[in-house]
Amino acid sequence: MSETRYTTFEEFWPFYLGEHRDPLNRRLHFIGTTGALSCLALSVATLNPAILALAPVFGYGFAWVGHFIIEKNRPATFTYPAWSLRGDFRMYFLMLSGKLGPHLERAGVR
Repeated sequence: MSETRYTTFEEFWPFYLGEHRDPLNRRLHFIGTTGALSCLALSVATLNPAILALAPVFGYGFAWVGHFIIEKNRPATFTYPAWSLRGDFRMYFLMLSGKLGPHLERAGVR
């Protein structure tokens, strides 16, 4: 069976949400993204670019635990790196604003 190839982010978005069905996985992504953004802010605030090296450790570390251990699936970032990053930030800010629910419903994620 061949893998679906997405040609737009809007086509990809429901797939992305489907790969994040478990609320614990979404929480781990939220924690990781918060950590990565914090590293960016701290790096700018202290003018220390070395802190940026920790950003992917937070971002990917928490996310990959969510995928490999919780969801038992392969992170979308391996196939769609740019859209996956965009999806992560979209999911993050929708979670932060409390507006993720309708997106999950439209994607068929309970």
